[in-house]
Amino acid sequence: MPGSRQVRMPSTLKRSPAKAQRTYAKTLKNAEEEYGPGERAGRTAYAAVKHSYEKVGDHWEEKDHKGPSDTRAQHGGSARDREKGESFGGVDVLGHTRQELYDRAAALDIRGRSRMTKEELARAIAKKQR
Repeated sequence: MPGSRQVRMPSTLKRSPAKAQRTYAKTLKNAEEEYGPGERAGRTAYAAVKHSYEKVGDHWEEKDHKGPSDTRAQHGGSARDREKGESFGGVDVLGHTRQELYDRAAALDIRGRSRMTKEELARAIAKKQR
């Protein structure tokens, strides 16, 4: 097809639902038209995926609710606001209770989980899923 190009899909998205892949590809294309290719376009595409999907293990799964998954996503996209909050590597901190994150940490055999806060559990889960 003239004018179209193949999007280089991250491996975690290759193992994810087709809708997540389409969301990433379409958003990346639009972001590259707006900002040019590079890190900003990639961050924008991931932010769109994180609005509806959560990283679980080596792939993305649809969330029970749509919306921001962490405090950084709540603040928007200005350069000043990007410094606020934390992204937690695709783990939906705002959409899960501490107990739900604790259960995921237990399944991943994360040590020290009983003493961790909700945010610490999310960080540990994200680190284990890399």
